[in-house]
Amino acid sequence: MKPLRQSPTAVTLAVIAGVFLVQQAAGVVTAPRSLFALSPPLFSRPWTIVTSVYAHAGPSHLLANAVGVALAGVVLERRTTQLRFHAFFASTGALAGVSQVSMTSLVGPLVPGMVSHASVLGASGAVFALFGYLLAANRLTDTVVGGFELAPRLQLALAGVAAAAITLATANPGVALIAHFTGLLLGFLSGRVHLLRPRDSPEPPAAANY
Repeated sequence: MKPLRQSPTAVTLAVIAGVFLVQQAAGVVTAPRSLFALSPPLFSRPWTIVTSVYAHAGPSHLLANAVGVALAGVVLERRTTQLRFHAFFASTGALAGVSQVSMTSLVGPLVPGMVSHASVLGASGAVFALFGYLLAANRLTDTVVGGFELAPRLQLALAGVAAAAITLATANPGVALIAHFTGLLLGFLSGRVHLLRPRDSPEPPAAANY
């Protein structure tokens, strides 16, 4: 078993815990959410594009996402490198947060009663991307999807429908649905092309046509 410092899952959990402690310390002198949360305009505090992925609104929020990171991470880290794992987690989480803030700002003013100024914290977008990757990059999915010759646009549409269905099925009041959808979709698409597989790893066996 590899040391914890070599496990990207363990390192990610440690970073999340460390950022939360910094949030609590920062809260003594200022409002911690404003320092870590991603909100419009996006580039007014550019560091929050990354810090918002690892920051959380409270202990229960942190615990829920930490469990998700642990469950998906320990499986996925066996299939990739530390660098690819961390880059995937940070980038999908950041893109999920940006999509939540951008779409809310764009659509909010057009929908009566909808909030038009979103403030995003949490790793859930990245967590959904991890699970989306695992769902799309396993042997069963390769076999089922590989048995059909589908056009890229159709595959994209099916991935979008699946991501939307799972997002709605797991929705709760107050959650960032757009971020969850974006994370899942990014995970699905990345998994279908095995984005995280190291270059020296063998290709998965092609599915037979019957």
